[in-house]
Amino acid sequence: MAYFQNEIARITQKVRSLLKEKERILIAIDGRCTSGKTTLAKALSQVLDAPFVSCDDFFLPKEKRTAKRLAEIGGNMERERLFSEVIEPFLQRKSVSYFPFVCNTLSYGEAISLPPSKILIIEGSYSCHADLWQYYDLHIFLDVSQEEQRKRILARNPKNANDFFTKWIPLEESYFQDGRVKEKADIILS
Repeated sequence: MAYFQNEIARITQKVRSLLKEKERILIAIDGRCTSGKTTLAKALSQVLDAPFVSCDDFFLPKEKRTAKRLAEIGGNMERERLFSEVIEPFLQRKSVSYFPFVCNTLSYGEAISLPPSKILIIEGSYSCHADLWQYYDLHIFLDVSQEEQRKRILARNPKNANDFFTKWIPLEESYFQDGRVKEKADIILS
């Protein structure tokens, strides 16, 4: 995305400034479905020579999908596991190792291991959940218009588009409103 090319320099400058104050920088890239979170994470990963982790790898497995859990804002992400397997080891200057949840098979995939690093990017909806907010040094929010979002969903996943329109997007919107994620972000890209 050409737009991100203009913003990457600004984000990189901010990260380099933060590295003068801290030894480790944890970055969250949150935002609306199809807004470009993964694209931005990949680009920043290359420019900053930093690994990134996707919140999609922490989708809540079926056995943990209780009515109580799903009633929580952001309850469909296993944020406790994201914290214990990724955020906590990173902050303790340790290697990160986790098993990504694979939605297509509803099971865990092969382990992903990341060596200790100075910068780690976590991208995906719910990455800025209130339970995790305090651990990040930089919060980035990506926005997209409803019209563009609809076009992208229909192009990307026409078979499951209705699930996005009736289930996933309303859940994200509740999360964004409840946590005021966009309003509190350090950087907003739209």
